[in-house]
Amino acid sequence: MTVFKIPESVLVVIYTPALDVLLIQRADVAGYWQSVTGSKDATDEAFVLTACREVGEETGIDCAPGSALHPHLHDWGLENIYEIYPHWRHRYAPGVFFNTEHLFGLEVPAGTPVRLSPREHTHYQWLPYAQAADQCFSPSNAEACLMLPHFAVRSAVQ
Repeated sequence: MTVFKIPESVLVVIYTPALDVLLIQRADVAGYWQSVTGSKDATDEAFVLTACREVGEETGIDCAPGSALHPHLHDWGLENIYEIYPHWRHRYAPGVFFNTEHLFGLEVPAGTPVRLSPREHTHYQWLPYAQAADQCFSPSNAEACLMLPHFAVRSAVQ
């Protein structure tokens, strides 16, 4: 039985108090830099739990409920609906062409260690938010980076 991706996902902009943004390079498409993204595992999975799971899987950063960083994960209350790129449509059920992406921000201390999942990402970099936006292959990801100064909740992470 084929298991298709759910067309509901999260985009998590991980940033430092100085508004440097973590970008990770996709393993399946060279040169594609992005923030943490990922789809729900179940239709009833809360977006916040999807965000925590994806951050942990893709970066090794623990922001799950009960962790020290969980209070620094903020739902921006924004969603993007976009057409799924044709080369990734096979991951979704037949006839699914659009994805709804829910936006979050996660403030982490400068110097937070990053441990990539090698099957998903090959490199990472921290860039000032405007430079990060220039590096993102996804227009919605670039826009999220540029919105960071407005949505950043500076909570003095230690």
